[in-house]
Amino acid sequence: MPQIFVDHSSGTALDRRAFAAELHPLVAAVINTTVEACKTRFRVAEEEFLGDGGAGRSAVYVELKVLAGRSPQTRAELSEAVLGLLKRYVTGERVHLAVNVVELDPAVYRAASL
Repeated sequence: MPQIFVDHSSGTALDRRAFAAELHPLVAAVINTTVEACKTRFRVAEEEFLGDGGAGRSAVYVELKVLAGRSPQTRAELSEAVLGLLKRYVTGERVHLAVNVVELDPAVYRAASL
């Protein structure tokens, strides 16, 4: 279940595979799910405008979509933990990092494995 999306600037130095390998067990531990349930998609931003538009800026935005029912404290703990992990895997200067945990609506969310 956790649907994880990592949007990042094209020039951002991010070890994606290593980040995801450590991210999935972290998410599983914090929200009490399994590593196998975690899915991460990395997407390079084709175009972006950061701050004043000056050169040399980049960004990484992580959005974690989880089923409803986790307390605000648990979601905040997850955000902080993922941000800490992200800081270890992104290198460079003038990089904006952000993490957002969003609840999926159980009334409309559906998933299947084939």
